Amino acid sequence: MVSTTVPDMPLRIAFFGTPAFAVPTLDALLASSHEVVGVVTQPDRPRGRGQQVSDAPVKERAVVAGVPILQPTRLKDPVFLDAFRAWNADLGVVAAYGRLLPQVLLDIPPRGLLNVHASLLPAWRGASPIQRAVLNGDAVSGVTIMRVVLALDAGAMLARVEVPVSPDDTSGSLEARLAVAGASLLRDVVDRIGRGESVEEVPQDDAAATLAPRLEKQEGLIDWTRSAWSLDCHVRGMQPWPSAFTYVDGQRLVVREARADDTPAGDVPPGGLVRVDGDAALLACGDGRCLRVSRVQPEGKRAMTTREWLQGRRAAEPLRAGMAP
Repeated sequence: MVSTTVPDMPLRIAFFGTPAFAVPTLDALLASSHEVVGVVTQPDRPRGRGQQVSDAPVKERAVVAGVPILQPTRLKDPVFLDAFRAWNADLGVVAAYGRLLPQVLLDIPPRGLLNVHASLLPAWRGASPIQRAVLNGDAVSGVTIMRVVLALDAGAMLARVEVPVSPDDTSGSLEARLAVAGASLLRDVVDRIGRGESVEEVPQDDAAATLAPRLEKQEGLIDWTRSAWSLDCHVRGMQPWPSAFTYVDGQRLVVREARADDTPAGDVPPGGLVRVDGDAALLACGDGRCLRVSRVQPEGKRAMTTREWLQGRRAAEPLRAGMAP
């Protein structure tokens, strides 16, 4: 175990972050006695359905706060590195920046860099820890403050906090709570460092590590041979992106809301309609139970109740959801 002791003083902090998850941490630092001397965020990219180029949430917040911003396309670019050095930061803080940082950058701040990682490390190292936790049906998630090293999310841990995962949680709702918890935890660690307290750094158990690779759009496809509970987790874990989807009558159908149901599927094959119940449809799963699908979104249309969608369905054959058009 390694301990770090630093002088009692406000710190000059360089912040790395891009999406909404990182904004509460940036806000916590801006509200502290420490000075955010600059923000490094990803280059502007097309976003949303219209694919219009727009500022990421962290950049928007930094602009409002009047904090200097760097948006390098290459993190080893000498021009960027010189500009970063000019900030004279004591410490770097990373929250969902979205890129691995090279050693030449890690070596610049004398206090190193800390990362706000949305899992209880060493579980779920990687780009999509929140989604993987929900998809896996984890009952508990959390946030870890860790030292940034070259290896992916493998640095020593300075603090962790557990956050329960509700059976109703989507990746989006869990992310919102983890963002707030992470901001508070990071602020506490940085304040302790600034006060000169000894902050214990605990090495991770690499043998216990699990990986959370970046979520791909095609992963949203529903495999109806899986269990009802697994598909419940799948639908919630894919919200808000990339969304769970299936194919019915040759068309892509996004499943917005669905829950596992104990109703027996009987002889109905996986993906088949067992019955309509209120605004929902019970579809057979691979374990002989049902998935209660209550809200869907057909291609090119608004989201609606499953009953509404069924009433507008024109195909004569029995409904059967599948994995191909």
